[in-house]
Amino acid sequence: MDLLKWRDEFPILTTCTYLISNSLGAMPRRVYDVLNIYADTWATLGVRAWGSRYNNLPTWWELKGAVGDKIAPLMGAPSGSVLVHENASIANSILMSALDWSDTRRDKVISTDQDFPSDVYSINAMLPAHVHLHLVRSDDGMTINTEKLLDAIDERTRLVSISHVLFRSAYIMPVQAVIEKAHAVGAQVLLNGYHSVGIIPVNVTALNVDFYIGGTLKWLCGGSGGVFMYIRPDLLTTLQPKITGWFAHQQPFGFDMDNFILRDDAYRLANGTPAIAALYAIQPGVDIIAEIGVDAIRANSLRQTELLIHLADEAGYAVNSPRLASQRAGTVTVNPPNAYAVSRELLARNIVIDYREGAGIRIAPHFYNTDDEIRLVIQTIGAILHDNTWQKHVQGRDFVT
Repeated sequence: MDLLKWRDEFPILTTCTYLISNSLGAMPRRVYDVLNIYADTWATLGVRAWGSRYNNLPTWWELKGAVGDKIAPLMGAPSGSVLVHENASIANSILMSALDWSDTRRDKVISTDQDFPSDVYSINAMLPAHVHLHLVRSDDGMTINTEKLLDAIDERTRLVSISHVLFRSAYIMPVQAVIEKAHAVGAQVLLNGYHSVGIIPVNVTALNVDFYIGGTLKWLCGGSGGVFMYIRPDLLTTLQPKITGWFAHQQPFGFDMDNFILRDDAYRLANGTPAIAALYAIQPGVDIIAEIGVDAIRANSLRQTELLIHLADEAGYAVNSPRLASQRAGTVTVNPPNAYAVSRELLARNIVIDYREGAGIRIAPHFYNTDDEIRLVIQTIGAILHDNTWQKHVQGRDFVT
């Protein structure tokens, strides 16, 4: 498949070298169109948009589930099992509030020190007094030792909350083994899919994972305000969320103050009024990923990340991402000398990447990037180190030459 035919769909690619889709995917041109539809719907129907269709599109009331149904096939989830929320902290908090913590013998939630901090913050803040967070720590700052992680999962574990793909290194976690061990001891598993869905094949049904929370922000090119939460269908009615709202009520327009009856579908974990504009903006990126297919994206990603590693090796730069294709998702983290300052100069030269402390410069090509752009970023790092322009960006930080 000629993936580069999609480049014209992403306006930013004409103005810079954009290699940061692991942080924010490029905006599809179609977003202009769907936001116009949103504005036209609001302007034409006003409050009636909640229950009336404009151009036969879903009503605003249906959008959280309708967009969830678009995302569901990209993660192997059945229709009706995915609902869209505003951010991962909200989704985590809703889920944590819904779990049954009554078994005081289960006093442990397991995460890792390589997970995204916001997940750890939001989950830890919601733990009951008798439950503590157990962090499994990395030995190399890039991966988590599988045996150490599995050994931590025991009969005291209530929940394992880990990333499917680690954000610093793009290491693909051994999630199937984790899920099997957790279920064997009676625990449940929540996976964070921000760095997986849209860049590697994911099948939550085959994994038999209990909960899966990810976002459209990155590899799905959907922008902010789009977090998808999958609940294994047989578990849905066991959840009793304490963070909730009128969208979760079976009869929301009954305005019954005395009886709050939760819905039995994915809206059971809804809360209040959603950000409708974001639900429109999410969809073009999701549609494009679905049209291309994740398998084609994955094949291209493996080829381009392999090229990145090869070029970094030739230049003598440390690589803090897995070399095995089976363990590597869509990002290569390169750590040249003075990596932070080099990253600032790359940005000044209109090569858009990012830097993560303790890891290095994250370079994340997507299906719309060319091989020449990958060569350019490594060549430019060399030029910056050679001409010492990185020194402009020291500003009191300590660097090792």
